[in-house]
Amino acid sequence: MKALNVLGTELVPCSYDPLTGWLRDGWCHTDAYDAGSHVICTRVTVEFLNHQFERGNDLITPSPEHRFAGLKPGNRWCVCAQRWKEAYLAGCAPPVVLESTHRKALEFVPLAWLQEHAWQPVG
Repeated sequence: MKALNVLGTELVPCSYDPLTGWLRDGWCHTDAYDAGSHVICTRVTVEFLNHQFERGNDLITPSPEHRFAGLKPGNRWCVCAQRWKEAYLAGCAPPVVLESTHRKALEFVPLAWLQEHAWQPVG
């Protein structure tokens, strides 16, 4: 059975460049070993990256041993649901790509919050 997104339709990939996801397959899939629930596909912002850095979650510095090049504003990334919720409550949640956000995200945050921050492509 295919995974569903928060809209109830088939989940679509989040990003192949940079390669994201708990499984580093481009998707915000999750499994029993994903304690952080990396299920919310975002377009990271400077504010979010700085907020996470201040909270001890460095998403900026490259870590080649973990196949991680470091994030830049505008990159799509599967974010831990609790980290996104923290950022939301602090007023710096990044935009969400709803079609690429796993429905498991709804166990952590209301759909209304995600929709409020839905990414809208320009053009």
